[in-house]
This record gives sequence, structure tokens and C-alpha cells, in this order.
Amino acid sequence: MVKRTGPTNVQLQKLIVELKSLSTKQEAPIWKRIANDLSKSTRNRRMVNLSKVQKIAKDNETLIVPGKVLSAGELTKKVTLSAWQFSELAKTKVNKVGKAISIQDLMKSNPKGKGVRILG
Repeated sequence: MVKRTGPTNVQLQKLIVELKSLSTKQEAPIWKRIANDLSKSTRNRRMVNLSKVQKIAKDNETLIVPGKVLSAGELTKKVTLSAWQFSELAKTKVNKVGKAISIQDLMKSNPKGKGVRILG
């Protein structure tokens, strides 16, 4: 039987600890859910293309992807998109119409997690 070790990336480990801490401090279960999703193996983490964001998102909405955002598709809606990782082209496409931010920045600007929708 293989021993489950979790993520080995030091920045990701710190982020998971910060998310769990903020979840208990602010009584915001969304951050605990994101921490649990990021604790999964790389293979099980979410990968979302911009075409899916375009289909699901509404204008002026805040979305979070506990994984990676990829550049396939176009984005025309003005959204704030937060993720653990962005491909370079995806970040460029999102910043043309909306805003691509890190999960840490979203935690600082919205510690309660109000109005944030998990995507993936």
C-alpha cells in the first residue's frame, strides 16, 4: 500500500496551512474546501479551460479554481478569476477582459469568501 504524502511544493503547503487557518478564524468553510482540494495529488487537481469559464461565469463574478487554468478558448466576460496556477497565455487572456489573481490575493481582499464560486 502506498503512503499518501500530499503536495511536496513548499509554497503550496504554506498556502494550504493559510487557507485552513483563515477558514477557522473567519468561520468561512469555502477556504477549508479549497485547502482540501489543493491537498489532493496533482493528477486529481482541477484543470479548467477558459472555454468552461466562459460558459459558466456571469459578468462581474468572482471565481476560484483549486488547480490550474488553461488557455483553450476565449473569455469575453469580465470576471475575477483566482487559481493556484495559470498558464502564461491563460493569464494574458483573462487580464485582457477581467482580472487574474492568486488565491493569496483573493484571501486578502475577501477573507470571508462571500460571493466566491468554486469552479472545476
